[in-house]
Amino acid sequence: MASEGIRTVRAGAGFKPQHLTAIIESRADAGFFEVHAENYMGAGGPPHARLERLREDYPLSVHGVGLSIGGAGPLDEDHLSRLKTVVDRYQPALVSEHLAWSTHQAGYMNDLLALPYTAETLMGVTDHVDRVQDVLGRRILLENPSSYVAFRETTFDEVDFIRETQRRTGCGLLLDVNNVVVSCFNHGWDADDYIARYPLNHVEEIHLAGHDVRHDENGGALLIDPHDRAVADPVIELFRYVIRRTGPVPSLIEWDADVPDWAEMMIEVEKISSALRADSYREVMNDVA
Repeated sequence: MASEGIRTVRAGAGFKPQHLTAIIESRADAGFFEVHAENYMGAGGPPHARLERLREDYPLSVHGVGLSIGGAGPLDEDHLSRLKTVVDRYQPALVSEHLAWSTHQAGYMNDLLALPYTAETLMGVTDHVDRVQDVLGRRILLENPSSYVAFRETTFDEVDFIRETQRRTGCGLLLDVNNVVVSCFNHGWDADDYIARYPLNHVEEIHLAGHDVRHDENGGALLIDPHDRAVADPVIELFRYVIRRTGPVPSLIEWDADVPDWAEMMIEVEKISSALRADSYREVMNDVA
């Protein structure tokens, strides 16, 4: 079985079943692989057979997309129980969820929706994070969202909201650099300032992806987060800014639609691995000198 530790100077990738043979045969030099928990909540079958084979050689990260941490109602305890079964079965190095909501009453929306940042929302989110960590028996990582709308009710800055959530719950953070670029563009925030104020000492994983530009009916530009292309240059630039401050952090490429073959994915993995090797120690070594 692969070590629980992740080689932080080798980037990882989201695992896609069609890549398994190429990954194993090429002995792919990837740091780790991430899977969506919801794809492995069945009892058995080919999905588990593939993941068990992958787990023999690589550390795993389990990323949840359906808990609705930011939902107004209570957590779905059945869903949480299924998540615990996946985590207990595979003992991943990292477990994460989104700062978002996707449920309302009995309904489920296949999306990760933005929150109003208020004291009431903060209380609900922290209660949910505490509950998840209690059930799983481990710290989880909370991912910053990509967002396209703001709420009049909002009273917290996003970074302050995330900082306070982390302080109250002791959770770790998953910094999605593409989401920072997308949200900052859409809301007119400064991305460098966002990162400068972000609690980077609690970041235990980084996500990277590409984004697309759309235009509204008035011709205004909007960035969206489709996970269907290579990591965008502004994302890599901001990533370099981050890791010069954090040192090496497990960093992963998300590519979930129009997925290329594994050879092309490895080009992206190597691109990010090169950035990690080149930049992650530079500021640390300068401080020592």
